[in-house]
Amino acid sequence: MVRKIDYLRFSVTDRCNPNCLYCAPVERDRILPHEEILRYEEITMLVRAFVKAGIKKLRLTGGEPLARKNIVELVSMLRAIDGLEEIAITTNGVYLEGLAYKLKKSGLDRVNVSMDTLRRERFKSITGMDRFEKVWSGVEKAIEAGLSPLKLNVMMMKGVNDDEITDFVRLAVERNLIVRFIEFFPTNTRSDKLAGYLVKNGFVKERIAERFGFMEKVYNIKGNGPSEYYSIADSGGVVGFISNASDNFCRECNRIRVDCAGRVSPCLFSGHICDLRPILRNKKTESELLRTINYIMTIKPRFTKENTEYCDGIEMSSIGG
Repeated sequence: MVRKIDYLRFSVTDRCNPNCLYCAPVERDRILPHEEILRYEEITMLVRAFVKAGIKKLRLTGGEPLARKNIVELVSMLRAIDGLEEIAITTNGVYLEGLAYKLKKSGLDRVNVSMDTLRRERFKSITGMDRFEKVWSGVEKAIEAGLSPLKLNVMMMKGVNDDEITDFVRLAVERNLIVRFIEFFPTNTRSDKLAGYLVKNGFVKERIAERFGFMEKVYNIKGNGPSEYYSIADSGGVVGFISNASDNFCRECNRIRVDCAGRVSPCLFSGHICDLRPILRNKKTESELLRTINYIMTIKPRFTKENTEYCDGIEMSSIGG
């Protein structure tokens, strides 16, 4: 069966305000200078070409996408692209409170918020910043604005936050949120040193079942990735699981990634295999751009976790996961 590649994750900036202990962007040697970052018109041109090549769904990532100036304007520009069915954003939530309604009005469909703890002091130790209340206020504003279904992405880490599993599930039950538990997923040799953080989702499911009882698998949740979702018995709560480490879903992966400089990565392990910025800035025709993108889409299935080595040129803080 031919794999359908219809999901684009586009990082709009490599800058990020927190310094999360499993990501640590401040450890990088270099932040891209302004002239290397794609302008909004260039991002829009690229996305339009990807849509012509078969992309239907777009997620804006970073770094922290809401940290980029006038991000609402970019969403409006992208919303005008014919054939683009869905636009979502993954954010750490620090700037979400003031932007939620504007983003919804500009055409954003959904938002995922990365939030690894429900405790203020622990939030500070994980992210390096004391912004728990501000992020939670952003979550509430996004729900009010209709950016739904809102999902909380939780990276469970052994000895760090794995005692909060039931707290997050209780939150899903009480607030009608979707909480997704994500296994720690090293993508380069530096992050591989943190593999001891891994909490497998099999363990998480056992803890949930002990406390909340039977979970029924559900299939009607909007989403573009490899998550599996379950409803909690006798409630409207839903939890999701992204089992990067314990379940190899490379063969079903439907995503292409582009960073803020226009470099394409078909796989988190592939590295940047193509730089589209020169095509954009050398005033090449759209047909040449589309030809290159079609080639990338064609070779995407070659890259899997088993046959591709770690690429230390890739940072989760800049490619957006």
